[in-house]
Amino acid sequence: MKISYNWLKQYINFQESAVEIAALLTDGGLEVESVEPWQSVKGGLQGIVVGSVLKCEKHPDADRLSLCKVDAGTNEVLQIVCGAPNVAAGQKVMVALVGTKLFPVSGEPFEIKKSKIRGEVSEGMLCAEDEVGLGTSHAGLLILSDDAKVGSPVADYLGVENDFVFEIGLTPNRADAASHIGVARDLKAIFSLKHQLELSKPSVEEFKELSAICPINVEVKDQSACPRYSGVYIKGVIVKESPAWLQNRLKAVGMRPVNNVVDVTNFVMLETGQPMHAFDATKIKGNKIIVGQLPANTVFRTLDGVDRKLNGTELMICNDSEGMCIAGVFGGLDAGVNDTSSDIFLESAWFNSVSIRKSARLHGLHTDSSFRFERGTDPDGTVYALKRAALLLKEVAGGEVASSIIDIYNQKAEPFQIKLTYQYAESLIGMRISPLQLKTILQALDIVITAETEEHLDLAVPPFKVDVTRPADVVEEILRIYGYNAVPLPSKISTSMPFFNLRDPDYFQQKITTYLTAQGFNEVLNNSLSKLTFNEMTGHSLDNSVHILNPLSSDLNVMRSTMAFAGLETLQYNQNRQQERHRIFEFGKTYLKGDKGYRETNHLSIWLAGNRYEENWQQKKDDYNIYYLKSILLNLLKNCAVDSGNITMSEESDPLFSFSLSFHFKKKELARFGVIDRKHAKQFDLMGDVFYADVNMDILLKVLTANDFTAVEPSRFPEVRRDLSMVLDRSVQYEQLEELAYQSEPKLLKRINLFDIFEGEKIGAGKKSYAVSFFLRDEEATLKDKQIDGVMQRLMEGLEKKLGAVIRKQ
Repeated sequence: MKISYNWLKQYINFQESAVEIAALLTDGGLEVESVEPWQSVKGGLQGIVVGSVLKCEKHPDADRLSLCKVDAGTNEVLQIVCGAPNVAAGQKVMVALVGTKLFPVSGEPFEIKKSKIRGEVSEGMLCAEDEVGLGTSHAGLLILSDDAKVGSPVADYLGVENDFVFEIGLTPNRADAASHIGVARDLKAIFSLKHQLELSKPSVEEFKELSAICPINVEVKDQSACPRYSGVYIKGVIVKESPAWLQNRLKAVGMRPVNNVVDVTNFVMLETGQPMHAFDATKIKGNKIIVGQLPANTVFRTLDGVDRKLNGTELMICNDSEGMCIAGVFGGLDAGVNDTSSDIFLESAWFNSVSIRKSARLHGLHTDSSFRFERGTDPDGTVYALKRAALLLKEVAGGEVASSIIDIYNQKAEPFQIKLTYQYAESLIGMRISPLQLKTILQALDIVITAETEEHLDLAVPPFKVDVTRPADVVEEILRIYGYNAVPLPSKISTSMPFFNLRDPDYFQQKITTYLTAQGFNEVLNNSLSKLTFNEMTGHSLDNSVHILNPLSSDLNVMRSTMAFAGLETLQYNQNRQQERHRIFEFGKTYLKGDKGYRETNHLSIWLAGNRYEENWQQKKDDYNIYYLKSILLNLLKNCAVDSGNITMSEESDPLFSFSLSFHFKKKELARFGVIDRKHAKQFDLMGDVFYADVNMDILLKVLTANDFTAVEPSRFPEVRRDLSMVLDRSVQYEQLEELAYQSEPKLLKRINLFDIFEGEKIGAGKKSYAVSFFLRDEEATLKDKQIDGVMQRLMEGLEKKLGAVIRKQ
């Protein structure tokens, strides 16, 4: 949300600079994300002064150029070569001095330099309006009036406005600050503890309401979606371009001026926070406005020329035969004000925030009006906004109020009644704020103190503070104005050593995080909302997906059934920023709907892509592979003391992967990992293979917390290594070899390592050669050669008989 520094000063008379105000607003809960300078003319006409043409004669070497002597208020008369056809002696003109940077309407900015033009020195430039960004005309110089003072800045003469614009990250709960008056109210409260500043709202006392009945009849059919509807009839407006001051106000905060009527409604919205809409009264068929719903599948054409199909739940502003506006969101193409409009009907309403949010999300429309209605507007502000707009229309469009104000308000919004005890405020804040300071802050925020005792205050919170409904909310209001930074820290902070229960799932999650970060991984946190097509790509149907009732967009319309695609989006984001090494992980949840209801599962996801090592002169480029991912998973499980003897691996068929494997612990799938299918990776423009692992944390944590941990003394006896080289059918998996080896020697065999693989014509088609190390150890004595030979003999016999291995002699 953009707020103008100059505009704020119309309501509260502060002297602080824009930077100081930004700091105060941020401390007060309105985070200022940036402060940007703004000029009504780009560049602010800096370096351009009023000059007087003393002499003008034809350039000796150019037919279309003139040689001018110009007094620009400097110590010397300047010689300037000019090509404008209307230049003449005695004129007051705009002079860009040497060193000035010009910002023309079209083309790139350029700097004025002392130069020679056709052999004659030129010490500046006489300017046309398009050359300095004032307009589009290039017919000749912009001639100033005779009373313009030579040497004075043209910016002062033309009234160029210089401003600063605050970009405020408005949180959804701060609907009360979605306007310049709302921000000024916060400033008044912030200043209240130092000195009193008055908030000066524009007066509407000059508004003269007629007793004449409005020719437009209003009927509100859905009073729950529209609790209050106000309007007034204005006739005789002349639709034209807005005056400069009004255009400047809108342009400063990034809004494009349209015409004086539309600009006034936008101005009042930005000023008060109350959105408004102006209808051409002649286009209100039957002289009737109906506030309600239209049938589903009705086609409605909005201001942008798009035909939108209604679903029947949108609140609509209609005449007696058709829709004119999606209430609080977007106007219709046919009922708006145009250059031929003369009589208008001004609407100022209080709409239900949930209703407006649903309509806006349904049609993917995000407007300045819906932004405010979705957060909640002031139900007591509709009539004030009408009067303010009517007075402005009289000023800039010549309109006259032609009816009494229509105000349908059947169920009045009452202030929130809250009891706040001083003890509760102190316990929540952590320090005592004096009752006088508390009451000063509350009154500055327009919160009314209806009664008080030594222990508590009875408060009436105005309805425009839609998020202040409990004592805790009031304390938050007090503290943000008092200042979080003003709450002192204790001089000494004590803490005890952290304690982790070894059966606590949080302990294991922290342990896994520590391991992965030590391996160079970065933890990410992705959105749990996803798009339905992602769920369908992993084999989950429409019925299995958990749908969002009010989706923010079509890309965020379901809860994710897999964490894979959010990670692919993260990889894409980093790849687009020239990152070549990707190691990330995330703890999160997936969501599915089944016959027994909704199911929520905890997961750990790991993604690998790109180069394994940073490029350097010692290390060749080496991409990640599935073996590296497998080792990460195995070491992770080992780090958490999972018994590797109970883990089995198998190949899986999964639409997410082009090749995938899974780890099982006693028939329960712990993890699935592999290479993401290229058709999925291509959707994110990812180059090269992407390796992904999904660990079921619910199963893993059950395994971990069920384990008993014992401390074991390291063995005092040495480990023995024996190597075997064998030829196997290519169809035999290494997992089968491991499983057979441990079955053959469960006691002495401690671990196995595959250190070489070979395939080629020398060993025959369909064959592969494995070189494997077997590590043996007896926990009670040193192994003897006879024992070792016996173990190796059993291993070789088992490999030959059950796997068809041909043992190669060393």
